[in-house]
Amino acid sequence: MFAVLKTGGKQYKVASGDVLRVEKLAAKAGDKVQFNEILMVGSTVGTPTVEGAGVQAEVIDQIKGEKTINFVKRRRKHGSQRTKGHRQQLTLVRIAEILEKGADKSGVMAAVSGAGIAHVTGANGAPTSKKAAAAAARASTPKAENPKAAPKAKAEPKAAAGADDLKKLSGVGPALEKKLHEAGVTTFAQIAAWTEADVAAMDEKLSFKGRIEREGWIAQAVELAKG
Repeated sequence: MFAVLKTGGKQYKVASGDVLRVEKLAAKAGDKVQFNEILMVGSTVGTPTVEGAGVQAEVIDQIKGEKTINFVKRRRKHGSQRTKGHRQQLTLVRIAEILEKGADKSGVMAAVSGAGIAHVTGANGAPTSKKAAAAAARASTPKAENPKAAPKAKAEPKAAAGADDLKKLSGVGPALEKKLHEAGVTTFAQIAAWTEADVAAMDEKLSFKGRIEREGWIAQAVELAKG
């Protein structure tokens, strides 16, 4: 009896006792693996695979294919060229048994391409990784509603009680008023009482670059403080 199996994107026609090289499997020498993507068994043709069919094989060794050389050259003003060698990783296996049915209950490790990945057999006998199985489980589990309410918009800081509207000063807008409040300046009386030393200190602290004197804030504050 023969079978046509698919692994690593390729199809192989095999019979019991055949030795073939396939793309690297996640298995070690001596392991028994089972190919579950069977396209044909004897005269039975799959749609696209034959349900319950499988091909069991023994891993002989992990090998490398022939070396291939890739040469890439970019024809540009500042072009580049690169030579790169590659040897495809392969697994040498010997076909042990062809199962027409019951392969999904054999318990033999699924033959899956890759390295260093633990694999399990799905409910339909198809190979799947633990990572894929976990992802499928998460997808099937309904998401719980988020108990946290949407965050509220950050409220604008309120002016201190008794604070004056410093925006009445020439050149002072909301941003500049906020800076003054953060510096502890909230009233016209405070500004009206500034000395030269206070002006210099505030100018340096808030990077006003001479704005206080240029705009005449102290004189304006004196008038505004009178009400």
